[in-house]
Amino acid sequence: MRAVVLTLGCKVNDVESGSLIRGLEALGYEVSREPGPAELYILNTCAVTAEAERKSRQAVARALKFNPGARVIVCGCASQKSPEAFREKPNVIAVTGARRKGKILELAAAGFPESLCGVQIDRGEAPFDELPTPECLKTRNFVRIQDGCDRFCTYCVIPYLRGRSRSRSMESAAAEILGSRAQETVLTGIDISSYRDEKGHDLADLLLAVRDAETRIRLGSIEESLIDDRFLAAAKEVKNFAPQFHLSLQSGSDRVLRSMNRHYTRAEYLGKCEKIRSVFPDAAITTDIIAGFPTETEEDFLDSLRIIEEAGFAQIHAFPYSPREGTNAYKKYKELPFSVKKERVERLLEKGAEEKKKYISGFVGRMLTVVSETFSDGYTEGYSENYIRLYIPGKLPKRSTRVCVERLFKDGALATEAPEEPEGGTVDAEKNKGCGG
Repeated sequence: MRAVVLTLGCKVNDVESGSLIRGLEALGYEVSREPGPAELYILNTCAVTAEAERKSRQAVARALKFNPGARVIVCGCASQKSPEAFREKPNVIAVTGARRKGKILELAAAGFPESLCGVQIDRGEAPFDELPTPECLKTRNFVRIQDGCDRFCTYCVIPYLRGRSRSRSMESAAAEILGSRAQETVLTGIDISSYRDEKGHDLADLLLAVRDAETRIRLGSIEESLIDDRFLAAAKEVKNFAPQFHLSLQSGSDRVLRSMNRHYTRAEYLGKCEKIRSVFPDAAITTDIIAGFPTETEEDFLDSLRIIEEAGFAQIHAFPYSPREGTNAYKKYKELPFSVKKERVERLLEKGAEEKKKYISGFVGRMLTVVSETFSDGYTEGYSENYIRLYIPGKLPKRSTRVCVERLFKDGALATEAPEEPEGGTVDAEKNKGCGG
């Protein structure tokens, strides 16, 4: 039997879909991530914005265009939020929500008996849901170490859908990381900064447990609360650590941060950036910024614009505030006009592009390590350890390669293969020498 798993939304959803694919294959299914004819469709949905939720609802009809008689199972945040909106759609036999996605494999193994189908939404708290190890994606693999969130930012619906923070055991997570055959492995979750397993192991402990991994280790999005001396010392111990820190910001205004229920000030955030660079001088610090939060004045926005340069961000992801029913911001604040949000996003992105060029320019004439991913139009493309997109003329094998950065190029930099590849692969003052050194 052929199945298609379609994924909307975040990287955690993508990893969970990979686990479902592996589980279905073990049950004898032929499985694809690409839309096409199938007897079973699994839709892993998203509700982070209203647009994501709308696209999730539309996905059922899009799938059935390939086979009007197929079975459809819906999971993910959009179905957790509004299960009946999916259950009433044609051919949907089960709705399982954002938690315990392994139920889908149980249904498949049992042959989809009617008694086990229907709407099955877990709303109580539960331990971390162990799923099959997902298939290794290209040259970069993702390991899910945590789920849920306890932060309850006023704009975010995810804690209400994913539930409270819960973590995978360090032993289980470390085994998957150490066993990764990918050139790079990314540790991901809804809030990996809050990682703490039932034995009390935190993210620093996990990094130390995998310090000798051959795969390059990169972290997913983190919070400023994670950045302390102990964590940074642990990261420094990792043999192949990728010094990119996606440090979530959301606003550069103290007033807006308070109304978002973000528990830090701009000064504290900038202090964490300085602390990172005291240990990893060449680190890429990247971030997310919301434009047009309902309480954001023009002066508040200018604080966000200014902090892009003050923090020296290597890259930013800016997006307009999207009101989400059920959140405190939705109940309390009136939305700003779309035109205001759009204009502010454009200004943030323009400033972010300037700072990105500055950051990349600092590596011209220096050595980096690229993990080759694709070959297109005569160039091998991939990311360096500090998340610069590199373009190398010719076709390189899919492995880690030392390169010399030549100049700015497209959305990253042009580089050439270096004659020798030294041990390790992290950016630091000793290893990241000039191309002639």
